Amino acid sequence: MGEFDKIKKMGVRQFLLQCLNFATVLASGLMIWKGLGLICNSESPIVVVLSGSMEPAFYRGDLLFLTNPPNTPYMLGDITVYKVPAGDGSDIPIVHRILEIHTKPKTQAQMILTKGDNNPTDDIGLYRGVPWLQQKDIVGKVRGFLPSVGYATIAMNDYPQLKYALMGGLALLALVQRE
Repeated sequence: MGEFDKIKKMGVRQFLLQCLNFATVLASGLMIWKGLGLICNSESPIVVVLSGSMEPAFYRGDLLFLTNPPNTPYMLGDITVYKVPAGDGSDIPIVHRILEIHTKPKTQAQMILTKGDNNPTDDIGLYRGVPWLQQKDIVGKVRGFLPSVGYATIAMNDYPQLKYALMGGLALLALVQRE
């Protein structure tokens, strides 16, 4: 209970300053994320692999770095992250390799078919009635990865109590720390 005693001994002004410092850290993280998204031209410049569908190229828990250069066509074999609209309004991100590309001659628009390296069939069944992906469905192309770094994210999604405990602990540390 020593940490709570430190908070109680703080004056209101010191407590509000600590809260402001904590808010500044959160805002800085958000700005870095949005800035990285602008630089990479991707709404999600960093994603975590959640399944084994791309093994042996990527394993569950690998952290992927994405870019989405404008006006750059996708090529056969590119590993992309795309989103399939779910019925409840959320989007499901999927990491798979481009298997086929058809380009419309007049507009140069690409129609894309993907498949997970570890899956027996292509992804047409995942597209929810749409025969091909379009470039607007693709979040980005994989440019690099860090193996197993994303397991922390998977653990926090699988065990929400862990996420709340970590956030609470960080908030408590931010309030108690006097630097």
